[in-house]
Amino acid sequence: MKKILIGLAMFLSFGGYAQESSKGDSTGNPGLIEKLFDFADNTINLISGEKWSFIPAVVYSPETSLGFGARAIRVFRHKNIADSLLRPSTLPITFLYTFNNQTFLTTELDLWANKNREHMNVRLELSNYPFKFYGIGNELDASNEEFYSTRFFYFHVDYEWQISKGLYIGPRYEFRTDNIYKKKPDGILDSDQVAGSDGQRISGLGLVLNQDTRDNIFQPHKGWYNQYSWMTFQPFLGSNFTFNQYRLDFRRYLNLHKKQVLALQSWWSFTAGNPPFQHVSLIGGSQLMRGYFEGRYRDKHAMVHQAEYRVPIFRNFGMVFFGSAGQVAHQVNSFGWDRFRYGGGLGFRYRLNQEGLNIRMDIAFGDQKAFYFGLNEVF
Repeated sequence: MKKILIGLAMFLSFGGYAQESSKGDSTGNPGLIEKLFDFADNTINLISGEKWSFIPAVVYSPETSLGFGARAIRVFRHKNIADSLLRPSTLPITFLYTFNNQTFLTTELDLWANKNREHMNVRLELSNYPFKFYGIGNELDASNEEFYSTRFFYFHVDYEWQISKGLYIGPRYEFRTDNIYKKKPDGILDSDQVAGSDGQRISGLGLVLNQDTRDNIFQPHKGWYNQYSWMTFQPFLGSNFTFNQYRLDFRRYLNLHKKQVLALQSWWSFTAGNPPFQHVSLIGGSQLMRGYFEGRYRDKHAMVHQAEYRVPIFRNFGMVFFGSAGQVAHQVNSFGWDRFRYGGGLGFRYRLNQEGLNIRMDIAFGDQKAFYFGLNEVF
């Protein structure tokens, strides 16, 4: 906590110093901070083409360690329609190699069309993924940690259309196959007591219902984003595991003062049937409960509540302060106030374009100290 307070004081001081330094001298020459930000903006412009932006990809998280690669991203409007009300679509393509000997190739099309009446999201991922498994449950000792390695292919597509202002509904399809080629000898996964320990193939259909009234999809200052999804994975769809999954995701954005935004999220996941361990409800990682290893706690049901305070500091530079609380449970009635785990931290943001797309770096504290580098906001 002391380190966080010192860091907060330093960066608030930097914000004030930046404002003063940006004024330049009496002759009108720009100050040092202004020159540094001009250089950063010019660098972004240099790597941003008319249609595509190419940036070196440097990532770090407890799950990946340090990783390097390349990322290409296109931000566009469908059919190049010059309609400022039409939300921007995105197409990122990323290749990464990490010091944990992981490789990733991912791409995700997020498409808005027909005056925002239609929305489609498609994601494709190929990975070779050495990872950690701690077991199933909310009360697990770190000594349970064991390594395993999997090669997996993942694909999903959902298509939604507007049925009333801000309300969307549509089908979703999801597929994943895992080949677990390495396990700890005589470990939990090697005992064949965990569903999915010999690999998995899941294939499922479902329904997505969205309420989306955000004023900006990258940097919302106000509005709601609420999503309900139901997925069923069945043998007749090609799945070798049979289960259903229900998820609720409630988000609220409040513009408090001079573009300072309070973002709130309440996320719930419920699983019924016989899911593989890779697809149960879990917490941790860069999206849910920063400061905890992804999947550090997993079970049939999970909940996470998060808050993030976003503050612009100077030009394209900003900071965030966040906190979270979450837990997993085997039965819904096992959720309890005394079972929550807590995390928090701060982060830095640099806006890449006028649409609001950010580079982010987060420092989080949970059951470990963790650093995250990524693109765009967490929620």
